[in-house]
Formats: sequence, structure tokens, C-alpha cells
Amino acid sequence: MTLSRRTFVTCVLGAVLVGSGALSAVLSPAFAQTVSAADLAEQGPLGDVVLGSPDAKVTIIEYASLTCTHCAHFHETTYPTLKSKYIDTGKVKFILREFPLDPLATAGFMLARCAGKDKYYPMVDLLFDKQANWAFTDKPLDALLQLAKQAGFTQESFEACLKDQKTYDAVNWVKDRGAEKFGVNATPTFFINGKAENGAFTVERLDQLLTPLVGG
Repeated sequence: MTLSRRTFVTCVLGAVLVGSGALSAVLSPAFAQTVSAADLAEQGPLGDVVLGSPDAKVTIIEYASLTCTHCAHFHETTYPTLKSKYIDTGKVKFILREFPLDPLATAGFMLARCAGKDKYYPMVDLLFDKQANWAFTDKPLDALLQLAKQAGFTQESFEACLKDQKTYDAVNWVKDRGAEKFGVNATPTFFINGKAENGAFTVERLDQLLTPLVGG
């Protein structure tokens, strides 16, 4: 069951938040090791924000939570190589999908969406890079506001975003569909051309997975 907007805003704006960053069970115990490409291609209400060539041989979809320490570790250690070696060279199309594990992660994703498509990944990168400074503090909302201001938010636009029902519902739609349709129950979870890969894998594992698919 998802929170109502009123309950969510009360939790977030009151900073009554869960500080969980590890792998967490969510809705479905069943996990599909391979899923339909057509099913995966269905986008959420706000659409996917895509990095890389639309004609890339490989599509990677990551389900992540902004308060997940394993996700932050992946984005710190492996993602830079994924981007420079595979995404920027047109070999891989990458999509991050929201799978918030707690109200604070939901707030972070809502802010990334409110920032606009051009600023979505810069905002996500900032929140992962500074995760320890906002996700695991005594006053996470204050810290999140300060980071949001770096992306151009004001106090007013920050609060307006967190109260936006459409954005809240859209983020949760993506999470719920990932759990119910694809059996996602932990973060990060990746689908590489439909095949599941769990956990924050290394650069070595990245090359092992992608080299056969991109042709060297």
C-alpha cells in the first residue's frame, strides 16, 4: 500500500523518514531472471529519461533507490566506466528507473523529476554523490533542500514539488510495476537486454557482461 499525498508530505516535510540503505525486500518474492523486452520497454507516466544512442545494441535498465548504499557505490565505482566506455560511445542505452525504498528516496526522485529531463541525471548523480550528507543525517530534509538549491530549486519550488500528487504517483507507479511485473525486490537490480543482474557489480563484471553483447 502506498502513502497518501497528505501522509507522504507529513512524513517528508516533518523529516520522519526511514534511513535504510541496504538491500530491502519490497512487494514480490518472485524474481524473473529474464523478462520480455516489450514489457520492459513500457514507460511510466512521466516517461523514461534515456542516456545513449536509441539504436544501441544493448539496453540497460537499472532499478535503484537514492538511499541505497549499494546503488551509490555502483554509481561511484562502476557507472563512470559504463558511461564513458559504453553509453557515450553509442554501444549502450541506459535508463534509471525509480525504486525508492523509503519516503526520503521518494522525495529525492520527485525532485529529480521536477528538475526536468535535462537535469534529471545531474540531480540523481548529485544525490548519490552526497548520499551520506543527506540520507543519513539528523535533519535530512534540510540537507536535501540545500542540495536541491544547487540544482536551481527555491524553498517554494522544493516544497511544491514534494506536494505534487502527479509526480508522487508516477514515481510509485514505476516502483510498483517493477515489483509486481518483474519481481524486483532489492536495489540495485539491472536488466541487460532483459536479463537480470542483481547487486552493485564491478567494472570487471561489467566488461564480462557487455563485451559479448556489444561485439568487443
